[in-house]
Amino acid sequence: MCGRYAASRRPEDLAGVFEVEKWDPAQALEPDWNVAPTKEVLVVLERPLKDADDPRPVRQLRKLKWGLVPSWAKSPDGAARMINARAETIHEKPSFKKAFSSRRCIVPADGYYEWVTGVGERELEVEGKKKRPRKQPYFVTPADGSVFAMAGLYEFWRDRTLPDDHPLAWWATCSVVTTEAETGPLAVAPAEGPGSLAEIHPRMPLMLTPDRWDAWLDPSRTDTETLRGLLDPPPQGRMRAYPVSTAVSNVRNNGPELLTELEGPEEGTLF
Repeated sequence: MCGRYAASRRPEDLAGVFEVEKWDPAQALEPDWNVAPTKEVLVVLERPLKDADDPRPVRQLRKLKWGLVPSWAKSPDGAARMINARAETIHEKPSFKKAFSSRRCIVPADGYYEWVTGVGERELEVEGKKKRPRKQPYFVTPADGSVFAMAGLYEFWRDRTLPDDHPLAWWATCSVVTTEAETGPLAVAPAEGPGSLAEIHPRMPLMLTPDRWDAWLDPSRTDTETLRGLLDPPPQGRMRAYPVSTAVSNVRNNGPELLTELEGPEEGTLF
């Protein structure tokens, strides 16, 4: 799954990487090393500009809230539960199938965090000596230092309790597409600990390689079977994973130090 990630690149840098045509500096966000559900995030999408004469889709960098609210939802209360969309069922789930058809986006990240319960902690849990085992967080990122382009979906939801001209009348939200975690060896693995992403967690965000960006963002591509071909995972062996401080487990902690690689898992969280 993807429940927390880091996004520290500047909007102007992202605009260059993804060949963005339009972005509003007023929508820029500060670097965030601990992005959590319901936070505002930057995404890349293609759609016509509002009130423009030209109907062609324009590639934009937009600010959305992480946690998708379907257009038909009666309220946004379930947004925190819609942070991920499974690639295997995305084409048939009512909450995601319309967005999959024509409202796809890319969620740029440095990488994502995932937590592993250490062997000693699991044993204590099984013995009933500990109800909430301490987990070791790992940071997963492209080994070559490139932007981690996570496949995403976005939606618009109208709050009918507010007038049309109210600034909060429309919600723009998104979800990250996930797939089965890679079972092959990591490009760079920690000295002690997991050797593959599947050993960390059975799910991972679907990474889009640059050769798929245009097709994924193109809203004119609506054929479900063709689109499902874009959900195939990229070749394995591109990622590295390393242990980081358990400070990241508290969403109030935020800063580049959260990405500092530890020499090994913290005491009490051995893999």
